[in-house]
Amino acid sequence: MMEWILVFVFVIGYAAITLEHSIKIDKAASALLTGVLCWVVYVLATADKTLVATQLDEHMAGISQIVFFLLGAMVIVELIDAHDGFDIVTERIRTTKKRSLLWILMPITFFLSAVLDNLTTTIVMVSLLRKIIADRDDRMLFAGMVIIAANAGGAWSPMGDVTTTMLWTGGQISALNIIKMLFLPSVVCLMLPALVMHMRLKGNVETPVAEPEANKIPSTPTERKWVFFTGLAVLLFVPVFKTVTHLPPFMGVLLGLGVMWVVTELIHGEKDQADRSPLSVVHALRKVDTPSILFFLGILVAISALESAHLLVELAGWLDRTVGNITAIGISIGFLSAVVDNVPLVAAAQGMYTLDQYPHDHFFWEFLAYCAGTGGSALIIGSAAGVAAMGMENISFFWYLKRITPLAVLGYLGGAAVYVAMQAL
Repeated sequence: MMEWILVFVFVIGYAAITLEHSIKIDKAASALLTGVLCWVVYVLATADKTLVATQLDEHMAGISQIVFFLLGAMVIVELIDAHDGFDIVTERIRTTKKRSLLWILMPITFFLSAVLDNLTTTIVMVSLLRKIIADRDDRMLFAGMVIIAANAGGAWSPMGDVTTTMLWTGGQISALNIIKMLFLPSVVCLMLPALVMHMRLKGNVETPVAEPEANKIPSTPTERKWVFFTGLAVLLFVPVFKTVTHLPPFMGVLLGLGVMWVVTELIHGEKDQADRSPLSVVHALRKVDTPSILFFLGILVAISALESAHLLVELAGWLDRTVGNITAIGISIGFLSAVVDNVPLVAAAQGMYTLDQYPHDHFFWEFLAYCAGTGGSALIIGSAAGVAAMGMENISFFWYLKRITPLAVLGYLGGAAVYVAMQAL
């Protein structure tokens, strides 16, 4: 009975998020209510309250890492923006043709996501889009393509997506092999939607007119370069930090934020307080989109309740019993990851199948990395990249469903077909 109530609460909350604009309730509020109510249902139906509290503590340890990572990355990006650092990139993008912009921005997103990760890349690229495209409808189309490109780019790199990293650290896949086997499917996953979008796009984009903040003195070219390249360096250092220290990525982001804080304080140390304030980390913290972070928190808390109640493991087991074929299971997990978080789904698969059944670098593990990494693009709340873009650009669920989902599904299935064909050959 408890399971059905839990699913009911999750579905109602999910519906409230998707109908945000119709019901006039912010998605962050719906997500927070859903997350807390799911745990309330679970704890009231469980005799061992201490066990539930322990489970919540364990989940919050992981969730807080993601939230702090998101917060740190957003502040770094806001700090670069405050210094007009993105002008270094936008000044070099001469074209205003939509089609040309598509083929400039998508490869950048794809490869940047493999080096950073899909979440950080999306935050950076959506911030960049705001500097290039004034019209909101055009910007949302490009943001939708950024989500697809970031997820596709993250899938073939052991550091590009959290699920690929899980399989890498869990011993199911090796770094070089996953790059070799998933690069081409990931390229196809991006290229098919990009080609369709290319045919749809016509004309030029309207470039936004910069409106300087009140009381803000523009940063000098030297300051701009220092902050931009320091910000880029600390973000690129995060995967290196993780590999060397084995500490979680949020520690690398917080280290980078600390470095940025010191650098900006030293750069502006001689200025008056009024001149320094708009260029400070404190000001960047005020500008961060807090509702997006709370929305992210609510979604993760809700999913963790389903995981603690073993509903996701049961779902994975049901797939194994009813579907049986590992290729079909992989594709199904990809589509499921568009509804619930891909991390617990992959964790459930890791728990269900041993390395004796499917050895190191087996077809199943590689295919699972691709499907879990790219399948989430099918819905805007199906991936960390999608959730970040949804919050930053206030993209509605149904707008994405209508305009981007068919392209994402086309790319996802196309890449899956290429991988299966590669294995067959």
